[in-house]
Amino acid sequence: MDRAELDNILIEHSKWLKNVNDGKRADLRDADLEDADLRDADLRAAILWDANLEGANLEGANLDFSCWPLWCGSKGVKVDLKLVYLLLAHVACLECDEPEYTEIQKIIMPYALKSHRAEDLGLEEGK
Repeated sequence: MDRAELDNILIEHSKWLKNVNDGKRADLRDADLEDADLRDADLRAAILWDANLEGANLEGANLDFSCWPLWCGSKGVKVDLKLVYLLLAHVACLECDEPEYTEIQKIIMPYALKSHRAEDLGLEEGK
């Protein structure tokens, strides 16, 4: 995907987020965004299924209510701590009966609680 096409999608997505009639939700499923500069992009609720984000720069990007790709296409994505905390918060609220997960959860919980969505996910200090 070239930069002009990506910029157009982001403009349309911004309109969609603001409920402007001619706006359109960003559908980036299967998009090749390798090494894309998406710093500070508002990608809330964007469709990112199977997008190749390898090496993309997502520092400052808003990915709330988006879909993080759980395949090798997210390898090497440049992020900021806000996104790290958000991803850890989602891992921390999984249900898993394995004893090893309980240990993992204890380790990541202090960081998961720093997520801006921790309360929405039901994460609380001491739980």
